[in-house]
Amino acid sequence: MSTTKLVEGVFAVNKPKSISSAQVLRDLQHSFNRSALFAPWLETEKARRVEESKRQRQRRRDKRIQVKLGHGGTLDPMATGVLIVGVGKGTKLLQDFLTCTKTYEATVLFGAATDTYDVLGKVLSKAPYTHLTRENVEAALNKFRGPINQKPPLYSALRMDGKRLYEYAREGKEIPREIQERPVTTESLELRQWLPGGCHPYTWPDEEADEEEKLVADKVLHLDAASDKGKDNLPSTHNALGADLTQGTKRRREVENEDDAQIGITPACKRREISPTPTMSGARHNSGSPDGVTAPAARIQTPAEPQTSPKKLPSRAEPPAARLSMTVTSGFYVRSLCHDLGQDVGSLGIMSELVRTRQADFELGRNVLEYDDLCKAEDVWAPLLVQMLDDWREKMVREEEDAPDRDEILESS
Repeated sequence: MSTTKLVEGVFAVNKPKSISSAQVLRDLQHSFNRSALFAPWLETEKARRVEESKRQRQRRRDKRIQVKLGHGGTLDPMATGVLIVGVGKGTKLLQDFLTCTKTYEATVLFGAATDTYDVLGKVLSKAPYTHLTRENVEAALNKFRGPINQKPPLYSALRMDGKRLYEYAREGKEIPREIQERPVTTESLELRQWLPGGCHPYTWPDEEADEEEKLVADKVLHLDAASDKGKDNLPSTHNALGADLTQGTKRRREVENEDDAQIGITPACKRREISPTPTMSGARHNSGSPDGVTAPAARIQTPAEPQTSPKKLPSRAEPPAARLSMTVTSGFYVRSLCHDLGQDVGSLGIMSELVRTRQADFELGRNVLEYDDLCKAEDVWAPLLVQMLDDWREKMVREEEDAPDRDEILESS
């Protein structure tokens, strides 16, 4: 057995758009399995399995010997940013990151509601938006600061009667009972940028839900009641928009299964091409197509301010948007915030973009591995990863000197 120090611990990677958190782990695993850096780990794991009992070997579903990986909190496929990853014994510590605070930058687009609460769902309803200003949206944010009760979206991985909510939604079935609100805390919430209509790239989805889908959704979302309540607060000159949305190509969304944090599939380091049009979260899951094999995409940096063409002028005929920055506790749904904020200002709202800029002590631009580095030579990404794991280990040792159970986990072979 090798006496070389094993590479284990916790680090973070910058997840790109249009790829699931589970697929990120598969791509990492593919790079690690064939690397010299993780060869000692694989050798040790092989020797350990030889010593396993026959019963243990029979119970192991995946017989392949691969670098063990897990993530500390999933991101929707459309979202980008910090994805915490545990490797080897570091996977035992990932539970700690599920309860830590996270910082996001999100863009909410007003005037429409979808079944997924974001721009890749089907449009369920539309509402006035010409009355919206930066000032009244900023004032509405006060309601969402501090401890609040929040209702999760229907397209979520929460379980009801043993079945995930998104499974009910995919099947077009009513859920057994109302989704209950849950206590969460918004530690900070700011409007970073107001984007008047016509001065941003965000648009409503092309596809509108049919009447049956609207009826099922309204039993959960109660959009008609919320819309009527919002209209009561509007001047008589502000009426609901009457234009029909053009039917378009069906968009799909992969809702991740929270149980897939432990990954045992190795894909090739290849990735399907991403459309030049930004892909947002919320499209329905395509249960007929498996999670494709992917490879790291182009480097994704901390989001810049939306580019505005100097030739475009604000247009009240197009919906405005707002870029928000927030720090929230575990269990918070940014999509729900965008949905609820839209209703609270007498309109409707959907999430158009989402970036996780920080989770725990991992922050974009500071100590997060760039995803596209993984398809470069090992001598590019390996030193970066080793340094990140060493930094994390030193921090843990400093903070947990009096925790024997944690020290035992951190010990290297």
